Amino acid sequence: MTSGRSIDGVLVQWGERLFYPANHRAKTAQSHTAAGVRQRAIAIRARIQATVVRRAPQVMVKVTGGGRGMAAIAAHFRYISRSARLPFEDDRGAVREGKQALQDLAEQWRYGGSYIGDSSPRREAFNIMLSMPSGTAPLSIQRAAREFAETELADHRYVMVLHDHQAHPHVHLSVRAESRFGKRLNPRKADLQRWRETFAEKLRGWGVDAEATRQATRGQLRNFESLWRVKAAEQGRLNTPGDPSKSGPRSERSRKQAIVAWAHIAQTLAGSEDGEDRVLAHRVDRYARSTPFAVEYTRRLDKRQERTRGITDREPARVMSPAPRDIDIHR
Repeated sequence: MTSGRSIDGVLVQWGERLFYPANHRAKTAQSHTAAGVRQRAIAIRARIQATVVRRAPQVMVKVTGGGRGMAAIAAHFRYISRSARLPFEDDRGAVREGKQALQDLAEQWRYGGSYIGDSSPRREAFNIMLSMPSGTAPLSIQRAAREFAETELADHRYVMVLHDHQAHPHVHLSVRAESRFGKRLNPRKADLQRWRETFAEKLRGWGVDAEATRQATRGQLRNFESLWRVKAAEQGRLNTPGDPSKSGPRSERSRKQAIVAWAHIAQTLAGSEDGEDRVLAHRVDRYARSTPFAVEYTRRLDKRQERTRGITDREPARVMSPAPRDIDIHR
């Protein structure tokens, strides 16, 4: 058996690679103390429980486009407010509705900072959608989205509208790209993951079980359709179907690295003196083997070996054994 302190250290090492690969959280001197490592290990265990045991619903935060000029921005205002029939809320917390109020809002954006003409060579706004699976209370989503915007978009003008009339309740946010201080919003992949984590945190604050685990960590292979493709399909204008699966060397590498991290976590927990850790190790092992990528990866390995060595029997332990030679476990 391994001591609790050693268990915590390994959990933090591999758990942070698994859940926080972009190193978005700055390490402090406190985080390297025994108490700091213990706290981080508790947080990692909580994320493992949410992902592996509870299978907590995953939040979706997606940038669906943006307006290059006031004409496009105003059109999006009309779309998310259903032509001003739905109430909309701005960054000051003011809730309004009606066509005149919507026109006034567009004019405030046009002149509130650098002037925005009807057309622009650059993106003047970003359209963001925050969503949860069906069954989630729409009011909780709206409250969490409001807190998300206050945290992540504090220096920007934005407008938000709740859509609760569809299968998946969601909030549309339109954000002015230029902040009050002239700094432009330019969301990257790491920003989107941080946004997902912030939204999930705000939802949990309202009693909603929510997680923001990366697709690579969950071994998912699915691509989500762009909003324009969804709209085009609904209107019968989509000529070419999109590819529903993730592919490419980068996607495969990140999923292989996740398998390696899960394997180390399972092996570490299995060696713990704590019975709950050992039970969790079994759940982690079973979860990691069953992810879509692990299943597909095992199938490909078996096929490759059948071709080269004529072996037909399956070896289910292969996925969670030490990393295959073509998996790079180093960052």
